[in-house]
Amino acid sequence: MNNLQGLIQSISLSDVVQLLHMNRKTGVLRVQNGRFSGVLHVNAGEVVHAESGQAIGELAAFELMTWDRGEFEFVTGPIKPIGSIRRSVPDLLMESARTLDTRRRLKAYFPTLDAVPWTFLPEPALTSGLNLSPEARKAIPHFDGYHDFHQVMAATQQNEVAVLEAAFALLEADRLKTFEPAVPLTVNLLKARLFGKADRVEVGPIHESRWRGLQPYSHGLISQVRIQWRGGVAHEAVRFNADLADSTIAVPEAFLQGWGIGPSALVVVRPAR
Repeated sequence: MNNLQGLIQSISLSDVVQLLHMNRKTGVLRVQNGRFSGVLHVNAGEVVHAESGQAIGELAAFELMTWDRGEFEFVTGPIKPIGSIRRSVPDLLMESARTLDTRRRLKAYFPTLDAVPWTFLPEPALTSGLNLSPEARKAIPHFDGYHDFHQVMAATQQNEVAVLEAAFALLEADRLKTFEPAVPLTVNLLKARLFGKADRVEVGPIHESRWRGLQPYSHGLISQVRIQWRGGVAHEAVRFNADLADSTIAVPEAFLQGWGIGPSALVVVRPAR
């Protein structure tokens, strides 16, 4: 068994790691799950290093082994002596199983990482009386109604379970709500105006009305939006135009050229600041 590849839906990464451990293999196990990827370094059957997003070491290994879909490939060969993981494989797999159980429990409360968490109390009232880990306290300032869980994970370099545990502690204390403000829109080219600079995107007023109905955005004007497409993200000033169809977003040609997409592309839009 020099090289090994397959689908996580057919064989879990935990089983793959156990197989490599039993055969005392050395090499690199690469994992791809849509736009997410990770790597495990294996030396004589022991997992000695892992990377997943911005996470490194045990946190990255636990994150990867909770994935229930994607592709993997193990390539035999020498590895760099990084050594960010000290646990034995049996211990690593046991802790990974505990992490997976916790993740499943939390998913019942937070079914999508696209949701935006929002806390509505200031400190110290927000965390008063709660037994919070240092990891939780690092994540909580990002629960501001503008960052989704993916962004919180990236900003804090925390894995999914750590961030969701922080959110659950606040949810259980009735100090946090989650929203899904993002809407999918089709790109249209913004027509050039006779006067004025094309320096913002335009969407229909129905979206302003919906967003203003959500608590994080109910005060003040919505002047910025976050626009995400496959391969990129932009924050731009926005104007609400009653002449636009509800399903479209009008974008200046210069923006589209910079983003590398064209008219008819599908983007996801939500309020930003």
